[in-house]
Amino acid sequence: MDVLSDAIAAVRVGQPTSNRLQAGSTWCYRFAPYEGAGFHVLLRGSGWLLPDGGTPVALGPGDAVLVPHGGAHTLSSAPDAAGAVPFETAVAEPDGRTEFLCGKYRLAHPRRHPLLASLPEVVHLPAEIGRQPELRAAIDLLGGEVSDRRPGSATVLTGLLDLLLVYLIRAWLDGHPGTGWPQALRDPEIAAALEALHEHPEAPWRIEDLAARVGLSRATLARRFTALTGQPPMAYLTWWRLTTAARLLQDTDLPLPSIAANVGYASPFAFSHAFKRQFGVAPGGFRAGR
Repeated sequence: MDVLSDAIAAVRVGQPTSNRLQAGSTWCYRFAPYEGAGFHVLLRGSGWLLPDGGTPVALGPGDAVLVPHGGAHTLSSAPDAAGAVPFETAVAEPDGRTEFLCGKYRLAHPRRHPLLASLPEVVHLPAEIGRQPELRAAIDLLGGEVSDRRPGSATVLTGLLDLLLVYLIRAWLDGHPGTGWPQALRDPEIAAALEALHEHPEAPWRIEDLAARVGLSRATLARRFTALTGQPPMAYLTWWRLTTAARLLQDTDLPLPSIAANVGYASPFAFSHAFKRQFGVAPGGFRAGR
């Protein structure tokens, strides 16, 4: 199992969107807070990303930025947000020297995986020759599809946007190998424990079973797992079971007993009680509101 893919799949809602815009010598666009994640890629020219309450980020050609928590921010030709207008009102300038690609992913923040929660408010990935070739290839392909809108573009765009999100997060993880979740995914035993819990959330796991599977003592597994992920193994398992259940309630028509069994609960009653405790609503009510 792929923990990063699972983390994204658990919170994705609907289809991502994107557009490409050319701007003149002076421009300033405001992006309101958003229930999800946004991204920007500067294809030509230079500019600034100005997060509300944060440090301005200078952008050069080829730079990519992920705003993983949907915070309010401004894109501007200068390190100043004065005179910003909503991005939705932007008018393209065909002869403009600056061109950027912008997009959004709808994410259900109440189910946000702690790996995604650990990302900073702004993930800036400067263009560097020879680094992150997969990310650069996805950007090139995405830019072309958004511009040309050829037959099949709707399908291609969705796939490329999915790839872009994975590559943006992966690039950040690669750049921070010695901290928290990035380190957890590189630690052989902790990564193996995470993969086991993700692959078989329905299994009757005990801490001793998980420790034996990855070749650690109970105490060592509990200490390292908690230090790197922020939760003890069994607490993470409970959270992941219920998060998986929420996705099944949202995306499928499986009956509640089947969902309960799929995520390791012996009865629908026990499952409903645990689900309501975490999400504040019974499974049936959660499904009705999807």
